[in-house]
Parts: sequence; structure tokens; C-alpha cells
Amino acid sequence: MKILLAEDHDNLREIIEDYLVVHGYVVESFDNGEDAYYSFLTESYDLVLLDVMMPKKDGFTLAQEIRAANAEIPIIFLTAKTLKEDILEGFKIGADDYITKPFSM
Repeated sequence: MKILLAEDHDNLREIIEDYLVVHGYVVESFDNGEDAYYSFLTESYDLVLLDVMMPKKDGFTLAQEIRAANAEIPIIFLTAKTLKEDILEGFKIGADDYITKPFSM
């Protein structure tokens, strides 16, 4: 399984990527939404993990663009945005899950 991970916090991105790789997943990670979207368009992924607050392109915008390109790919938000409105927005965009930080692996 190949996973696209977009998280702008360097330490957290590395921890998540290392954890997933140890468990047998192939992970390509990015620190901004723009680079993640370009990779999504040029590579094939089985799952997308997105932070919401990222530079260049936020996770909500990125998820909308990914959904327009591929309505079937699972999208999971990993975010510090915990307001009910944000969670509802994430699901409205088409997220399959919305996990708030901090979380346990």
C-alpha cells in the first residue's frame, strides 16, 4: 500500500512516516499541500493522510482537489483543528475519517 502523507510539522511527519514504513507501507511525505498535490497527480496512491493547516495549500483545499481527481481514494485528516465546524467541513469535503491531534499511533 502506498500512502501520501502531507504534514508541515517536520517531527510529526517523520514519526508518522517511520511508523508506517516499519509496518510495511510505502510512504511519500510532503511538508506543503502544493507539492503533495503535484505528487498526487503524477503518482499512484492507495491512501491520503492530510494535515489541514499547511503552507502553500491547506488540507481542505487539497482534499477537494484530490476528490475532484479521484472520488474513490480514502482521505484521512490528521489535524489540530478540533472545532465541530472544522470536523463537519472535513467530512463535507469527503474525508473518510478526521483524527484530531494529539493522537496515538
